[in-house]
Amino acid sequence: MDPHCLTPLRFALGARMMHWRFGRNTMLKRLALATAVLALSACGSEKSGTFETEEGDDGVYTIDPATGESSAKITTDEGTASFRSGANVKADLPAGWSIYPGAEVISATNIDGVEGKGTMVTMESDASVDDLIAHYRKQAKKAGLEIKMEMTVDKGRIIAGTSRDGQQFSLNVTTDTESGKVQAQLMVATDLGG
Repeated sequence: MDPHCLTPLRFALGARMMHWRFGRNTMLKRLALATAVLALSACGSEKSGTFETEEGDDGVYTIDPATGESSAKITTDEGTASFRSGANVKADLPAGWSIYPGAEVISATNIDGVEGKGTMVTMESDASVDDLIAHYRKQAKKAGLEIKMEMTVDKGRIIAGTSRDGQQFSLNVTTDTESGKVQAQLMVATDLGG
């Protein structure tokens, strides 16, 4: 599958996971649906268009055929939400959060809406799974987040947490069996309410 097809789909799945972990969030749910629409559109010939969410909200999307960068905007009764996603999109991480030193960013997705902001970064590194977990655990602690979930899976680990002021994060780190490189997906969201 074309890698440009995967970026919005990964965000949609990640947003659904964050929604499941941390509670109801209408705008994030709508953006997850929009990214699923974009994932399908990115793999086809359409490079812009409109869509309607399950709730009847209107949205527009564009996909840059040269870079695969996608963007969407959804207008709801609550306001407007937008996102940008792609390999060349700069991650808009909150203060105190950073890309793991030496990691290669595969893609970044930034969302902005009335209920808050969020960023998802997919990266690859030569560091170990444990090193990435320790790095982001330290950043989460400095940001005042409490780890609410930890899980070890086959060749990776997942941690997630929340803070009293509405910040949330999740980190999914696995080792690619073919390349041996560590792949990580970091999601950080602020003021999501819901």
